[in-house]
Amino acid sequence: MERFKLIKEVGDGTFGSVWRALNKQSGEVVAIKKMKRKYYSWEECMNLREVKSLRRMNHPNIVKLKEVIRENDILYFVFEYMEFNLYQIMKDRGKGFSEAEIRNWCFQIFQALAYMHQRGYFHRDLKPENLLVTKDIIKIADFGLAREVCSQPPYTDYVSTRWYRAPEVLLQSSIYGAAVDMWAMGAIMAELFTLRPLFPGSSEVDEIHKICSVLGSPNEDSWAEGLQLADFMKHQFPQCPPVHLSLLIPSASEDAINLITALCSWDPCRRPKASEVLQHPFFQSCFYVPPFLRPRVASHTPVGIKGAPEQSSTRRYSTGALSVTKSANSSVTAKANASLRAGVQRKLEMDNQEFEKNGKSPKNNLKESRYKPPARLNPGHLGRNLGKVTDVPSKAHVQMTDKLGRMSLNSRTHKTDKPPPSMKAGGWHSQSEIPARRYSRKVVG
Repeated sequence: MERFKLIKEVGDGTFGSVWRALNKQSGEVVAIKKMKRKYYSWEECMNLREVKSLRRMNHPNIVKLKEVIRENDILYFVFEYMEFNLYQIMKDRGKGFSEAEIRNWCFQIFQALAYMHQRGYFHRDLKPENLLVTKDIIKIADFGLAREVCSQPPYTDYVSTRWYRAPEVLLQSSIYGAAVDMWAMGAIMAELFTLRPLFPGSSEVDEIHKICSVLGSPNEDSWAEGLQLADFMKHQFPQCPPVHLSLLIPSASEDAINLITALCSWDPCRRPKASEVLQHPFFQSCFYVPPFLRPRVASHTPVGIKGAPEQSSTRRYSTGALSVTKSANSSVTAKANASLRAGVQRKLEMDNQEFEKNGKSPKNNLKESRYKPPARLNPGHLGRNLGKVTDVPSKAHVQMTDKLGRMSLNSRTHKTDKPPPSMKAGGWHSQSEIPARRYSRKVVG
């Protein structure tokens, strides 16, 4: 830990405290999470859910675990630093966020959840405090309660902060899955519009009552399994009529209300998956993912694949070498064409001088300048490798020779086109050959 200088404590949780720190060697600002309990072996550290899950995930909207340090039986996690968490931004804001801001943030979170769930993990503790924000980028953090989808139940009943806890968890179901993250996101989306929690229960029983006061009491059609869980706990749901969410969230659009309603369904089987949410009409304008949100394959070496950056650099080097080779070949070709044009020009000048001297046009003397192949000029040439001399060419050769002989000098010395500009590494460098383009930058509101 000598490499880091602790600057300020930015958070304190159940399992550890988070500090803003400075890497003395690189000058990078990082976030260091100091765990409260002690760890006496590396194996114990590496088996932590937070370490196991983050080592398997690499996504631009999931906070990056940079380093794990164990010193004097104290465990430290070094994360990338994010400026705020979503709760801080909501607390300091006077009015609700615009729907465009909510759409941008939620789309990023659902992309991370789809990535996480497809790799067999669900978070179990989504809340505004665990969503970190820097400018327009939002990332999921704190995987201390993350669990594998395929892990064996029973699961812990107390997993997430009460206001964002799914009803199956409140009723102490021992089996639940990624749908608990979908419920939490529905509650967070509603809170972003109103800056007030949708289900602010003061206890588990009061939380169920708050949910019933909004969604209405569950029945056999909406959630039969929930009624069985309640009977097992000897709990009776309060009888409440449902309230349309548009009355509670008047600033939300119809698509937003539809999505929040689907996410906050009593039955976890009826909640959409994260990958399905990305296809919802609420996110219709978000299908284009900006480059800074796309996974950078070349910049991060995947687990189990070594040398990926070297392959990438080699590929770039190969591309550059090919470009240089093309440039050299183009230069040689241009020089050859220039020499050919000079020879033709010299021939035409000689013909013009002869015309001025003799008064004869070169066109009238075409028969004298007919092309003669070596076989006509050197009898026996065609057959010298066969051990005998062939003085008389074959009929086919005579016909071909006559045909070539009728070709005029002008047909051989036509004006050649200007060669293309040489290709250099990085593109064409001839200003006259490429019309200038002007691109207008559009600012998307």
